[in-house]
Amino acid sequence: MFQTFDVTARPEQGPPRLAALRAEIAAEGLEGFLVPRADAHQGEYVAAHDERLSWLTGFTGSAGFCAVLERVAGVFIDGRYRTQVKAQVAEEFTPVPWPDTSLAAWLREQLPKGGRVGFDPWLHSAGQIREATRALEGSGVELVRSANLVDRIWTDQPPPPMKPARPHPLEFAGEAAAEKCARLAEGLRKAGHRAAIITLPDSIMWLLNIRGADIPRNPVAHGFALLRDDARVDLFMAGVKLQGLEGHLESTVSCHEPDGFLDALDQLTGPVSVDFATVPQIVADRLGDRLAEGGDPCALPKARKNAAEIEGSAEAHLRDGAAVVELLAWLDAQSPGSLRESEVVTRLEALRRSDPALQDISFETIAGTGPNGAIMHYRVTEATDSLLEPGHLLVLDSGGQYLDGTTDITRTVAIGEVREEEKVCYTRVLKGMIAMSMLRWPVGLAGRDIECVARLPLWTAGQDFNHGVGHGVGAYLSVHEGPPRLARTGQAPLEPGMILSNEPGYYREGAFGIRIENLLVVREAPDLPGGDSDRAMLEWRTLTYAPLDRRLILTHMLDETERAWLNAYHGDVAKKIGPRVGSTTRLWLDAATAPI
Repeated sequence: MFQTFDVTARPEQGPPRLAALRAEIAAEGLEGFLVPRADAHQGEYVAAHDERLSWLTGFTGSAGFCAVLERVAGVFIDGRYRTQVKAQVAEEFTPVPWPDTSLAAWLREQLPKGGRVGFDPWLHSAGQIREATRALEGSGVELVRSANLVDRIWTDQPPPPMKPARPHPLEFAGEAAAEKCARLAEGLRKAGHRAAIITLPDSIMWLLNIRGADIPRNPVAHGFALLRDDARVDLFMAGVKLQGLEGHLESTVSCHEPDGFLDALDQLTGPVSVDFATVPQIVADRLGDRLAEGGDPCALPKARKNAAEIEGSAEAHLRDGAAVVELLAWLDAQSPGSLRESEVVTRLEALRRSDPALQDISFETIAGTGPNGAIMHYRVTEATDSLLEPGHLLVLDSGGQYLDGTTDITRTVAIGEVREEEKVCYTRVLKGMIAMSMLRWPVGLAGRDIECVARLPLWTAGQDFNHGVGHGVGAYLSVHEGPPRLARTGQAPLEPGMILSNEPGYYREGAFGIRIENLLVVREAPDLPGGDSDRAMLEWRTLTYAPLDRRLILTHMLDETERAWLNAYHGDVAKKIGPRVGSTTRLWLDAATAPI
């Protein structure tokens, strides 16, 4: 489905590429240059053409950037990647814990006399540049707009993706594109905005009920859009991507080539709404004093799934759950030490592809055994492909992109008999996952207000994990979707229809990893018996159904309520998934979901 390119620097390739970049930096009269993992659309995922960070450093994580100076090159990575980065970058690159250490603080330390640090204004959001510029005031360090210096030295850079877009059927979208545009245009008028700039690919896909294939594993097409206050849309997307969509796009949608986007901004009268977190700095520069900070108008409506999207996602999860259960039953029948991680990945992806509704997997399957499981976003390679040895834990994190929904599920599985310590840690993670699943909370709270519920069993033991408890998930869109998230950074209030993951974990570097993940959808909670409730409450509906490894559960650590939840969940798994699997797997499933 996708043309693949090997754009990742091997450790020995990083130093000469770094030297070439430093030569360009010096030639430009700069003291440094910023290399983000980003493209002009500011989504989380990038095409091979835009994998500049990976090409330069070897680091393949989904977030981060490199600040290249004359004598130091800092690779800024968050807590998910602090183990991974050590194995991927040459010693000439210095990992920097981020956001613990901000770019501005690091530049102040590394450039005490000040200096000019270049950046490509297409690849950094206006919010990022504003924040860093303010933090650098008085330091003598200046961020300056520059041509992209990596592109100058990347001689075999892959071309930009040009995959065709396609309609997304109304039966799955649940609302016509014209209705969405009219609804959002009304919001612009109420805010006094004449237009809104939309750069995020998944927002454009959602708004116009189309899907694309420019990014592997994500059904999006690259482009830019202007939504006007009269519900007209100007879509700036390569014509080759739009061939055949003439009958699908509404008459109020005008299509243009992308190279006309900046000139079109000059014709707008203000105020023009932008999302500072996602709009490229070059767009903010072009708009000047016509710019208004209003957010992406699609973000929250897209996150609040309608009934068609919710029920489509629920059905997709049942079919996906059957594939996962077939895999778990097959895995349990293999002798410990007889399989490699890659064989598990291949088998699971083949099982998913037996469903004709599957369009792709939703991300690269994670199958990390033993120490590899402690690498949160591990990807098996020829060099790391490990045996599933007796006593190992296998972290299996995977998902599918179906026409009716996007899935993401993690199960941690015992390979043979494991130690008591691993079981203790697994049970703590399970307790956190159950606590979040059972939670009821008042309307108006955000993810940051409740995410600690899933951490509490680990905290009581002096343990924690360096990633969020959960992320938003799209409806046949990006598997990571904002703005809702179960994390300390999750500021968007949770609302009915939002789909999020619930995935606490625990990781011991060099030893093992544990993660359990279900997807949940927010819904209104009914009043409790007795009628004493004095405020509206919300709760979760579970979408994911696959058994949790009973061999890893220390039942004496579960209280009566937790045990009841687990037995009820396993009963639902057997009832919902059992009829969808083969007879041999059904026997295995009945045993795997037996009450404890």
